[in-house]
Amino acid sequence: MRPAPNLIATVAILLAGALAFLSANWAANLIERRAAAEVWRALSLDGIDWAMVEADGLQVRLQGTAPTEAARFHAITVAGTIIDAERLIDEVEIPPAKPIAPPRFSLELLRNDSGISMIGLIPAQSERDKISAAVQGAAGQTDVTDMLETADYSAPDGWQRALDFGLKAVARLPRSKISIAADKVSITAISDSPAEKKKLEAALAKDRPKGLNVAIDISAPRPVITPFTLRFVIDADGPRFDACSADTEDARSRILAAAERAGMAQPAQCSIGLGVPSPNWAKAVETGIQTLTDLGGGTLTFSDADVTLIALETTPQGTFDTEVGELEADLPGVFSLHAVLPEPVKIDGTGEGDGPPEFVATRSPEGQVQLRGRVPDQLVRTATESYARSRFGFASVYGAMRLDETLPDGWPLRVLAALEGLSHLNNGSVVVQPSYVELRGQTGDAGANAEIARLFGEKLGDAQNFDIDVTYVEALDPIAGLPTPEECVASVNAILAEQKITFAPGSTTVEGDALKVVDRIAEALKECGDVQIEIGGHTDSQGREEMNQQLSQQRAQAVLNALLSRRIRTANLSAKGYGETVPLADNKTEDGREANRRIEFKLILPEDSAENTDAEPPQQPEATDEQN
Repeated sequence: MRPAPNLIATVAILLAGALAFLSANWAANLIERRAAAEVWRALSLDGIDWAMVEADGLQVRLQGTAPTEAARFHAITVAGTIIDAERLIDEVEIPPAKPIAPPRFSLELLRNDSGISMIGLIPAQSERDKISAAVQGAAGQTDVTDMLETADYSAPDGWQRALDFGLKAVARLPRSKISIAADKVSITAISDSPAEKKKLEAALAKDRPKGLNVAIDISAPRPVITPFTLRFVIDADGPRFDACSADTEDARSRILAAAERAGMAQPAQCSIGLGVPSPNWAKAVETGIQTLTDLGGGTLTFSDADVTLIALETTPQGTFDTEVGELEADLPGVFSLHAVLPEPVKIDGTGEGDGPPEFVATRSPEGQVQLRGRVPDQLVRTATESYARSRFGFASVYGAMRLDETLPDGWPLRVLAALEGLSHLNNGSVVVQPSYVELRGQTGDAGANAEIARLFGEKLGDAQNFDIDVTYVEALDPIAGLPTPEECVASVNAILAEQKITFAPGSTTVEGDALKVVDRIAEALKECGDVQIEIGGHTDSQGREEMNQQLSQQRAQAVLNALLSRRIRTANLSAKGYGETVPLADNKTEDGREANRRIEFKLILPEDSAENTDAEPPQQPEATDEQN
């Protein structure tokens, strides 16, 4: 049966509609894919690799996480060149902005003879006026240049203690560069001498707050010697130098060789410094020493280009004239010779004898100073007592001088120079006569002889006869009296031998009587400077070996922390736990176990450090050495 015409028409319409729908859908998908592909291609060509493109009908979604707001806007702009902006849906995310990091605060202090400069960035709440006041106090009468800037942020942890330490350091160091940050203070400075360098390093070590990282570099360059002085003496005790200066290593070797040829057997020190008046210094000194030897004794003093030769009073006049004439002819042109054949010197030492008028000052080992003898008038007597009190202390000076109007010109200057020379001694005496000054005593300053010779040569004038008999005593030297590294460790272990640092069972806390022991150890370590020391912790064999090792390490570290809290510099200290591996006694007895539970201090020698750095760690720690 033939289908009805209406049915055929209906089917045809439906088929046409379906075909039209499929065609439209295919065309739309094609347009979507092509639009998305074109946008993605444009983004890729522009280096935007974080963006994703997704088609949604005639719209295009731009997705992804842009690194910045500018990058998001740039991606939208690029996509907008391909499709209409109304078809672009922006779904790009931007990570939350990170908080602005606070700036790094730092302060640099540059100090020299002309003043102090402050450079850097400090927290706004830091009391700038107080910093300036502290720096101005250190600068004294010199200028302070303020180039500081501030930022309104909180001061970081550690900033205040670093600042306080840096301000103390700049007050101590007249030629220095001090860099201050919250986590570190760096100090570069110049000292006048090796002894001064040690004193400054010790003072800074005591000022250093606990936990602060400090780098200190203090140098002691060649000193400027003024006047450039050398004094060579040949007397009944043999040849010696009261002072010796040279400008080069070669000059020093030549001068010392000339002294050996003159018969000096004991080793001598000769400082190399700046300020030599002539490149022919060594030649002039060699010539002078040879002349003094030929004369049979006396004193030879070089003060810059002024040469003074004082012969022995027993020297024949003819010999004196001949030798002085030859010396005057042989000295290089810049040097000027003053030669004296002195009259016999008689020292009364009381200031009241019948001989030449005298001024006498004595200083006792306790520091008491007596002034006796003669001065020209009341004004000089008052000035002499005032000067002595300024040198030795107001309560330490007793004056018993009498007036004598017949004293020669220049007497007050000789008296004051004599007192200045006496101030370099721990104890001794000085006698002033019109043509002679004698200083005798003991000192703890190894350079006192040279300093006194330089002082007398400058203040007493040319062709003056003076005698310096000063003995250096090491026990009086505050620097030489510092303990050696071995003595440091021995003193600490001697304290531990009297009373051990004990801990409660299983505890790692230093408490009770152990705190008193740590206090004594801290005092002993204050003079030890940079001595490398290991704090070793030891246990008995009870318990597991691993637990004992951990316990001993924690106890050694606890002692180190206790010393740190007492303002002891601990950068040179280390803590190491040995557990039960280094017993001193038998662990089978209670007494033995008690002896094995201990804290020991051990000196770390340079070769030990090298071995620990280069070699594999041993399976068992080495036994305690004899120093422990």
